[in-house]
Amino acid sequence: MEPLPLDDPGFYLGDVAPVYSRLRAEAPVYWSPSAKLWALSRYADIQRVSRDPGLFCSRRGVIGNDPMRLVGELPTPPSILHRDPPAHNRYRKLVSGAFTPRMVTMLEPRVRELVRETLDAVPAAGAFDFVEHVAVPVPMLVIAEMLGVPASDRATFRRWSDAVIAGADADGAARMLSEIAELFAYFQGMLERRRTDPRADLLSALAIGVVDGDRLSDEEILMFCMTLLVAGNETTRNLVAGGMRALLDHPGELRRLVADRSLLAGAIEEMLRWVSPIRCFIRTATRDTEIRGTAIPEGASLILLYASGNRDEEVFGPTAGEFRIDRPAEPAHLSFGFGEHFCLGASLARLEARLMFEGILERWTGMEIAGPVEVLRSTIMNGLVRMPVRVRSAVTAR
Repeated sequence: MEPLPLDDPGFYLGDVAPVYSRLRAEAPVYWSPSAKLWALSRYADIQRVSRDPGLFCSRRGVIGNDPMRLVGELPTPPSILHRDPPAHNRYRKLVSGAFTPRMVTMLEPRVRELVRETLDAVPAAGAFDFVEHVAVPVPMLVIAEMLGVPASDRATFRRWSDAVIAGADADGAARMLSEIAELFAYFQGMLERRRTDPRADLLSALAIGVVDGDRLSDEEILMFCMTLLVAGNETTRNLVAGGMRALLDHPGELRRLVADRSLLAGAIEEMLRWVSPIRCFIRTATRDTEIRGTAIPEGASLILLYASGNRDEEVFGPTAGEFRIDRPAEPAHLSFGFGEHFCLGASLARLEARLMFEGILERWTGMEIAGPVEVLRSTIMNGLVRMPVRVRSAVTAR
């Protein structure tokens, strides 16, 4: 195949599905000269690598265009994304209780309230930006409340989150470093207050929590806060915005969902598969190995193309390239990962998406895209910056 610029954010602004299809068919283990890594596009290979952290580690970097990875310098201390077992488990144990299905269910009344407030604030007439007015507020407010961030600071909270995502690519690195310094200073002040006056929030759990007789350092906690900020905000935002676009691009599926709300849970799983809010992550081979007969040397980086694996015909059959809200639950999509790095907030993301689409379907029975859709320029996140829509028919919210 011709060289593919997998490290160029501009590459992902168009429809990359046909490119991924060619990769799966012609070069499922593909060497990218510009990115200097091996690209895996088949579901089985992505799953295999994800489930073997001993052979394919995270500690040498997980973001393809991360300038720190490219020069061999990772954050100090590393985030949970850069941890391998058993150190990775130390992080998860501190906050995993907040993300169990039972605890997430307890959040449902508050999330439902935030959804109602968000949709009430949408302009009553004319076109509006679905990303800004619908997809952004709820995930941001939920993770902010969980961390204990007061309402007055949440606009700044979003600015930090967006900067971190921009910094995943080299052209946003300078802005990211400046914003992270501000973010760390902010949470350092909150951390000191939580140690003397703990509350029922995640920051207090991190500040006073003990795992295996050990506490996290301040630096580890600050890195964790940044990771939770992005993971709890950006991914769900992209799921909801991308899922709505998928429904609007497939009006027949939207009509089916409007007519039968029992399809919603399955529709959200199909949105996760179709959108793949996180495009990819990196793993590094810890020793010489091979994949599909291709030699992978020790130290080689491999990019796991989740968005490609999620449309693998070998797994999802001849309809892999179609958006179908009644697709069977098995096999599972790749969007939450596998193994020890399975998304900690998967239950929360599903809850937020379900309640948001319930609210949307209760209020608006018809919607259409009302202008150009702007795609996020990113090698890691599959997101939308702007999607103007117009409501064609509305009902009184129940």
